[in-house]
Amino acid sequence: MPRPTVIIPGYFASFKDYQELAQSLEKEGIPTLIVPIKKLDWLPTVGGRSMVPILRKINTTVQQTRLQYNSDQVNLIGHSAGGWIARIYMGEKPYTIHNDVNEDTQGLWNARPYIKSLITLGTPHMSREQWTRKNLDFVKFNYPGAFYEDIRYVCIAGKAIMGGRKRGQILAYNSYKITVGVGNTWGDGITPVEAAHLEGAENITLDNVWHSPSSPGKWYGSIEVIPEWIDQLN
Repeated sequence: MPRPTVIIPGYFASFKDYQELAQSLEKEGIPTLIVPIKKLDWLPTVGGRSMVPILRKINTTVQQTRLQYNSDQVNLIGHSAGGWIARIYMGEKPYTIHNDVNEDTQGLWNARPYIKSLITLGTPHMSREQWTRKNLDFVKFNYPGAFYEDIRYVCIAGKAIMGGRKRGQILAYNSYKITVGVGNTWGDGITPVEAAHLEGAENITLDNVWHSPSSPGKWYGSIEVIPEWIDQLN
């Protein structure tokens, strides 16, 4: 049996947004669970606050998956912010920067032994946006690039739209600019290609792929796109 996979939703996304992706992976024989995050679960994290509530749910799902499938390790798929939150979860450094937990807290970080691969889909691994910088700086400074040699990092970017000042490009332009400081670059409509890749990772760019299920075109989890990256779960 293939190694089981856990999907981590993106910021302010619901587990329901990933059910079709999970079903597609299941059809290919990959046991898949989604971290059961609801949109309201993100509220305590607003404004750059602690991701501890999300980390707790991730750990519960990972341990449940390991037990259910009798597997020492799982693969993680992190969509958007779910990708960098996964890097906090895998790392050994206590995530105490918000003073809401102490260094002895269990099940929020140091999950590296349980993870075989991390696949990130449109994850902004860098940002200049003031509210996310505290959390992302923690990740960047403690776990730069594809930090752990025993974990396979695969970072997938979408190249769907160039940011610009014209109608239809402005949202992408603004999103790219607060992420990398430049708006007239390529990305998936939310995350620029540059930010979605990590040094030392297997970096993949998919043409005409948008950020999320609510995007105007096909996204990373669309049936016709999954075959372009599903082999990374092997």
